[in-house]
Amino acid sequence: NPEVGRTLRWPDWRLSVCVLLLWMFGMAMGRRAPKTPRCPATCSCTKDSAFCVDTKAIPKSFPPGIISLTMVNAAFTEIPEGAFSHMHLLQFLFIENNDIQALSKHTFRGLKSLTHLSLSNNNLQVLPRDLLKHLDILTDLDLRGNSFRCDCKIKWLVDWMEKTNTSVPAIYCASPFEFQGRRIHDLTPRDFNCISADFAVYETYSFQSLSVESYEFNDDQYVVFAQPNTGICTVFIWDHVNMLFKTHYNITSRSAVYCKPVVINNTLYMVVAQLFGGSHIYKWEEGPLRFVKIQDIDTTRVRKPNFIETFQIEGDWYFAVVDSSKAGSTSLYRWNSNGFYSHQSLHPWHRDTHIDFLEVDGKPRLILSSTSQPPVVYQWNRSQRQFEYHLQMTYSGDVQMVKHFWVRKVLYLCLTRFIGDSKILRWDNQRFVEIQTLPSRGSMTVYPFSVGVRQYLLLGSDYSFSRIYLWDDLTQRFQPFQELNMFAPRGFSLVSVDNKDILLAASFKGKTMAYQHLVVDLSAK
Repeated sequence: NPEVGRTLRWPDWRLSVCVLLLWMFGMAMGRRAPKTPRCPATCSCTKDSAFCVDTKAIPKSFPPGIISLTMVNAAFTEIPEGAFSHMHLLQFLFIENNDIQALSKHTFRGLKSLTHLSLSNNNLQVLPRDLLKHLDILTDLDLRGNSFRCDCKIKWLVDWMEKTNTSVPAIYCASPFEFQGRRIHDLTPRDFNCISADFAVYETYSFQSLSVESYEFNDDQYVVFAQPNTGICTVFIWDHVNMLFKTHYNITSRSAVYCKPVVINNTLYMVVAQLFGGSHIYKWEEGPLRFVKIQDIDTTRVRKPNFIETFQIEGDWYFAVVDSSKAGSTSLYRWNSNGFYSHQSLHPWHRDTHIDFLEVDGKPRLILSSTSQPPVVYQWNRSQRQFEYHLQMTYSGDVQMVKHFWVRKVLYLCLTRFIGDSKILRWDNQRFVEIQTLPSRGSMTVYPFSVGVRQYLLLGSDYSFSRIYLWDDLTQRFQPFQELNMFAPRGFSLVSVDNKDILLAASFKGKTMAYQHLVVDLSAK
């Protein structure tokens, strides 16, 4: 019967609905409700707290609602960045009686609800800067039972403790010796000397050089290098836009060993000492801009120049050319408005290597060093208007260079030697007294200089790293500060311009270098 057949046939749409319902039921049965995180095996948990012992690492999950966590006898020594970021409800965190030695500055990142933090009885010596940053509602911090080293890396904590309202029980310094046993609460930021410095390579020049001198002229900053291999004295001018020295002018020279600038009555002169072809004096002319040779230096008087010094006595300008030839003598020249003229010969037959002008007790003096005997001192005779032999310094021979410097109004000398130790002398009651020796290997040059309140001494070396020393006011001695890798340095000059302190180094066998003096705050690391 067709009618009967129609009543027994399941309508298509009802069948579709049934299939859909069965599928949805199957999916619902197959999808399990998410599991509630269980308490880690090494922890004991209550509704809102967890107590963990002998844990090998920070557990990745805890039951919901944990606001207090305690960890003791942990089997790890470091806590990494964001270790508790999955526990943003934490209000109390006790990491006590462990061997924790290091924390990341972001260890407690994300714990904005934290009010109590204990790191007591661990092995912490330092705490990273910004460790407590963003813990805005922290009311209690316990750091007792750690071996804190009270140096620049903890200065931030001293600053923080001065300003915070967080309660911090007394903690003590374990080191260094001068702070050992002192309460950190009693320290002040002034107790830390955290400003250091670094000499970083600023620029490298492709040429070799024997000397470098800096000078100012017409409100510009210049340096000049003697380049015997290329046959020029190169003058550089400071570029205030690009913050570097750029080539300004070249003076042709067959074998320049020293290029010495001197400004007299707003006129610039350049004394160029050469090994061959005689030495010359040049004058800078404004129109056109150029150096013009105005005078020759007698080759019979200066045979093998090694160094040039310029100075003033009673308003008169002089320069001295050191002669290192066997039969030569150091020669003085005096300016008389038309040029430099021969004034005096000093110290013949002694192969002089360097000369240093200084005033001691109001008396102008020259100290000559040579390879043949200890340094000698000449003193100015005002009535004769010449230098006369004063004394011989008996401290050592083979002195390549003598340079004087002042520290806190006290006069010192440095005597550098090619073989043997260099020496530091102090002026004391009409004589120089040796106070320190500095190891030197192949030292041809020394350069005392200051940047701000810091007094440095740069001792060049042909056989090892050149070494910068820093003066220590407490011991009244130089302390090793930094080593510089340069080849056969022969001269140094410091230029301070545009808030930069640039140390230039002339190198005889390598590239000429420029280093920048950078101030470093050790407490900011």
